[in-house]
Amino acid sequence: MGAVRNGVLIGIGALAVVAAIVAVRTATFKPPTSVDPNAVALAPSIPIDNAKAAEHLGEAVRIQTVSHQDIAQDQPAQWEALHQWLQTTYPAAHRVMSRTIVAERSLVYKWPGSDPRLAPIILMAHQDVVPVADGTEKDWRHPPFSGAVADGAVWGRGSIDDKGSLVTLFEAADALAARGFAPKRTIYIVSGQDEETLGTGARAAAAYLKTKGVMAEFTLDEGLVVIGQHPVTGGPVALIGLAEKGYATLLVTAHSAGGHSSIPPKETGVITLARALVEIAAHPAPMAYGGPVQQMMEALAPHASPTTRMAVANPWLFRPLLISSIGNSPAGAAMLHTTTAPTMLQGSPKDNVLPQVASGWINYRIAPGDSSAAVMARAKDAVQGIPVELAWTRTPLEPSAVSSTTSDGWKVVAAVAATSSHAPVAPGLVTAATDSRSMEPVSKDVYRFQPLVLSVNDTEMIHGTNEHMTLANLALMTDFYARLIATAAG
Repeated sequence: MGAVRNGVLIGIGALAVVAAIVAVRTATFKPPTSVDPNAVALAPSIPIDNAKAAEHLGEAVRIQTVSHQDIAQDQPAQWEALHQWLQTTYPAAHRVMSRTIVAERSLVYKWPGSDPRLAPIILMAHQDVVPVADGTEKDWRHPPFSGAVADGAVWGRGSIDDKGSLVTLFEAADALAARGFAPKRTIYIVSGQDEETLGTGARAAAAYLKTKGVMAEFTLDEGLVVIGQHPVTGGPVALIGLAEKGYATLLVTAHSAGGHSSIPPKETGVITLARALVEIAAHPAPMAYGGPVQQMMEALAPHASPTTRMAVANPWLFRPLLISSIGNSPAGAAMLHTTTAPTMLQGSPKDNVLPQVASGWINYRIAPGDSSAAVMARAKDAVQGIPVELAWTRTPLEPSAVSSTTSDGWKVVAAVAATSSHAPVAPGLVTAATDSRSMEPVSKDVYRFQPLVLSVNDTEMIHGTNEHMTLANLALMTDFYARLIATAAG
């Protein structure tokens, strides 16, 4: 009995120690990425005519710079029209900036600073938009390339992605230039021509900047937004992307004898392919809590429930619970690991012919800390014993570097974001791809953020139906870019 009693007492003591550690860590927890906007000398807001900005965005939407998978379908004259429109619409900005065209249609603007000792900044927004899916035009409240200003918004393809950023960047630059603003730090505005497809324009712009010896303090591009009701806090949160996932597509091929479907073998090429795809999908990358996702949770902990705050402050104890909770939804799971998505199939050209070649495509979005080599190794392990071939469709894009949350660049971007959006700021991970990854060789840090407020459901209109920029968000964006330029370069 004595031994049992002593064991119980030891157990109770151990639990008390654990509880005390958890309580102290929770009570003293401070987010390592937090930025006090009052500690940054922010430039004041300047008046910008929001009605005129809305008209301008509508005009830009009407210029159909649509990037197609088959570039032969693109209309180069539309890009030329956009370039001319920018020059005509923003004369003050064009008086103070020089313009260089690279890769035929990508733009690099330079606004020289007075102090060459200061590292420049790079601000990005791409020119092209995705096509409107055939047959969906009737589902739009206003025609997709109308640029209509109606119902408190500017409507049309690209109004958010990414002419919203391009136009508001130039609205801010033009307003500052017209007021006589003279930057101390050089400002580059980079606008790629084909972000939605190949990204050649951004790569050419980065190569050009490298020849000029540019090493920017930071780059800012599209990526994340202000989520109106973030699931962790229930309120608005300005998410700034520190990194983005890599991109790779795996081609899985099964060969077979083919022949007539009336006398099939025990296993056709389609069945072999199906077995391989199922096995690969059944062996995904493990979920992990760390990197930008952990930094996001740490930044949001002070605004979250006491239970969430306790778990975030004590990952040594609650890591499995955090992974389970965040990974409970597809969007949350995508932040925690490399995703595996079979997307396309190809077999016989006729329903009564056995295919000699059956192929499947699997798209991966590779998480920071993972690699295409590790993805390939997992796929090969999964299909051991199944007679298929595995190959990348093209050279994979590896995950980007993870940018700093202690640099001066982070402090400025975060402080302006917090002040303009009136929301707490948190780091995040971009699960898609942007042009900004090309700037890593010429920039100390790369951040991905558009200062507009969207609900989780609102994000579905980007690349979808009824894309629109509300007038309230338009005002937020022009204010953000003007204050960012004046603060970072003034």
